[in-house]
Amino acid sequence: MMILWALVVLINNNACIYGRQLEHNNPGVPVMSAASRFLLESAPAKTPLLEEGTRWALLVAGSRGYVNYRHQADVCHAFQILKKGGLREENMIVFMYDDIAFNENNPRPGVIINSPGGHDVYGGVPKDYTGINATVENLYAVILGNKSGVTGGSGKVLGSGPNDHVFIFYTDHGSPGVIEMPCDEAVYADDLINVLKRKHQANAYKSMVFYLEACESGSMFEGLLPKNLNIYAITASNSTEPSLATYCPDYDYTSTTSYEYDVCLGDAFSVSWMEDSEKHDLRSETLGHQFQVVKSRTAVQTPDGGSHVMQYGNTLLSKEILYTYMGTTIILNDTYTWEGAAPPSTLKSVSQWEADLLHYKHKFYKAPKDSTMRLQAQKQLLEEINSRMLVDHKVNQITTFLLGTQRDISMLHTARPKGMPLVDDWTCLKTMVKIYEENCGSLSRYGMKHMRTFANMCNARITVKEMNAAAARICK
Repeated sequence: MMILWALVVLINNNACIYGRQLEHNNPGVPVMSAASRFLLESAPAKTPLLEEGTRWALLVAGSRGYVNYRHQADVCHAFQILKKGGLREENMIVFMYDDIAFNENNPRPGVIINSPGGHDVYGGVPKDYTGINATVENLYAVILGNKSGVTGGSGKVLGSGPNDHVFIFYTDHGSPGVIEMPCDEAVYADDLINVLKRKHQANAYKSMVFYLEACESGSMFEGLLPKNLNIYAITASNSTEPSLATYCPDYDYTSTTSYEYDVCLGDAFSVSWMEDSEKHDLRSETLGHQFQVVKSRTAVQTPDGGSHVMQYGNTLLSKEILYTYMGTTIILNDTYTWEGAAPPSTLKSVSQWEADLLHYKHKFYKAPKDSTMRLQAQKQLLEEINSRMLVDHKVNQITTFLLGTQRDISMLHTARPKGMPLVDDWTCLKTMVKIYEENCGSLSRYGMKHMRTFANMCNARITVKEMNAAAARICK
């Protein structure tokens, strides 16, 4: 013990000049003493390091456009956390459209932030699959580790093996049974689950964790994800509710407060798990503990409440430590807890469906009166509102034509009992959507909220012939 103490004193004496110089160059920044560093680095880890296997990560932002700033910000932030945690870049794959950082509307060109006053999270993020290469086909090929199946992009895939641990984070708009890729390609729940089953059958991972940020995201796993795949999925919402965008400008458009950004900077579930990860030592925090922290925080995002964070699959994996999937940086103060504290920002949270309108309304109200900018903002806002009203009207007219009575129509909006998937016949659902779009035009990301209606048409045994007749009558 005396020898150790003498060594500590010697280290401190030799380092004191360097420490004072560092403090002089960085005023206000606390400097860890050489002794503290020595003791910290010499101390045993709270949990054993991985005895075997490699960490892999897949990060996906499923949208495009400046109005959806938050999704790419989430993914970039996640990459930085995993990189600092020790994951190798060759083992991390990123899908994002990459049209935000240098967008003409970005007040900080080349910079993306994920919270008010936050640091840049864009720098160093690999451009694996961007633009037109961020496709569903490439997504599935990457998950399956199929290098010959990818087109364009970096060619990187999840080349994981039987001893490896895989982390997938996906953030996007969502709707019952569907999430999307940036070019509006649908990722249906049954297709995604089948890809994960194939990954399991190939013995291509030991365990997998899947974090999903999207509206009705629980419907992607509800009644579909078997426990025996050894996949633990956490979703931002249950199968019937929207998830929330956060760090948004105030929706009081008459306020004199000036906001640098007129978009939401993050998503409630996403920033909750990432900010928790940055404040805990992931060598000791379990997946289950993070689930509870994020669940509590996400549930109180608005005066009317928030969304219900859910878990699916093999929940026994919740006992594993986050370090297994995310690595960790050394945390000196591991006392952070969100429970009982105020949310970290006074900025607003809104439904994912309302985030777009919030952006357009802010652009309109903050633009100078009688300016070209105001007229353009007004045009964008009215086009979005009219587009939504038109889709709602067409779907409602089709359901009225098919069923007639209000009682039967309301049945199409009813969620199935807990534990049941959205629909029994996924081919039927995809066909119903295709018939609608062939006759009535694009369903649009907003219109995807009607997926439960189309699913319940299939559950009610409405035929393809009947749907064709109804869509043609209403839309042609």
